[in-house]
Amino acid sequence: MKTSAVPLQAAGTAGSRIRLADGRVLIDGIASWWTACHGYNHPHIAEAVRRQLSVMPHVMFGGLVHEPALRLAERLAALLPGDLERVFFSDSGSVSVEVAIKMAMQYWLNRDVRTRHKLLAFRGGYHGDTLATMAVCDPEEGMHSLFAGVLPQHHVVPLPRCPEGAASFDRFLSQHAAGIAAILVEPLVQGAGGMVFHQPEVLRHLRAAADRHGLLLILDEVFTGFGRTGTMFACEQAGIVPDIVTLSKALTGGTLGLAATVARRHVFEAFWSDDPMHALMHGPTFMANPLACAAALASLDLFETEDRLGQVAAIERQLMHELEPCRALPGVRDVRVLGAIGVVQLDQPPADLNGLKHHLVERGVWVRPFRDIVYLTPSFTIAPDDLSQLTRAIHDVLAQSSVMLTKPP
Repeated sequence: MKTSAVPLQAAGTAGSRIRLADGRVLIDGIASWWTACHGYNHPHIAEAVRRQLSVMPHVMFGGLVHEPALRLAERLAALLPGDLERVFFSDSGSVSVEVAIKMAMQYWLNRDVRTRHKLLAFRGGYHGDTLATMAVCDPEEGMHSLFAGVLPQHHVVPLPRCPEGAASFDRFLSQHAAGIAAILVEPLVQGAGGMVFHQPEVLRHLRAAADRHGLLLILDEVFTGFGRTGTMFACEQAGIVPDIVTLSKALTGGTLGLAATVARRHVFEAFWSDDPMHALMHGPTFMANPLACAAALASLDLFETEDRLGQVAAIERQLMHELEPCRALPGVRDVRVLGAIGVVQLDQPPADLNGLKHHLVERGVWVRPFRDIVYLTPSFTIAPDDLSQLTRAIHDVLAQSSVMLTKPP
């Protein structure tokens, strides 16, 4: 019998711990879906939010601007590679990708090109839950298959991970490029699609292909941005500059919802016109919310003053060492680590996924397996002993739960 999925009630957080209403305390192995990169309740971020709250918690961003948004845009532009310098703020990762899609399509419309209105995305990809982003997620493996047939139809092809795949991708692009506005990809890691890794060479190939056909390249760094893969942004490892990049999740250190869609200069110039219809047709009510911008600025402070990337490198080494024994367990297909991401992939999804989660909670850890993977994406500030408790729990639960790793006939 499968275990029911009854939500646990959280009552407080601190560092890498979640305190439940019943008094139990869990070590958080996923940093609230990868957002709390500095741990929970960091005092520097909390104080920045308190100061901003006392001055101006929110003001509309139409016809008005404010210092937190201006400073944040400037700092993001300085951190990102190349001429990624024009920032559009929204309030969630899904919306940041939605804005990027709209931006790419309107880029061509503003140039009076009416044929380029499709996106080229990749199998195993995940880009959000809004209608536009659902249409560029993997149509079979994602959680949006219910909407098949009613979503806009884009091109979703295999990621060119090998020479044969690259040749196939190039042939496809040669046949369809005239109708494509942009290529959209998660750099280095397809996150919610199964924590599937690819090499930096893949990104270099996509950049070259986009240039060859005059397409825009969009990198969805909602998951990978802000140190998660070992560099501040995943695209740095490939040495490329996308035309548009999307950011969210860890942008505010897991404190408040905020996202950014950042474009290169030539993309922005397609919107700079006396014609009001050339303006980007998007305007979230809470765009550039000052509280969220203050939290993001404080989060960037911490990347400058504390060695977050060094901590990620240490987490990577520890995950490699401590998850490797899982490879010998029955039902385990693969173990892989990149930066502060550790993945144990099973041969197939567990028959009782909720039961697996329950056993992990019993061992005092908060880990959320999905599909055929058990993964860790901890805060960068997690103590080594706490990380060891997480890795031991995963190994021990998988070792003792072989009945859950195979589906009944």
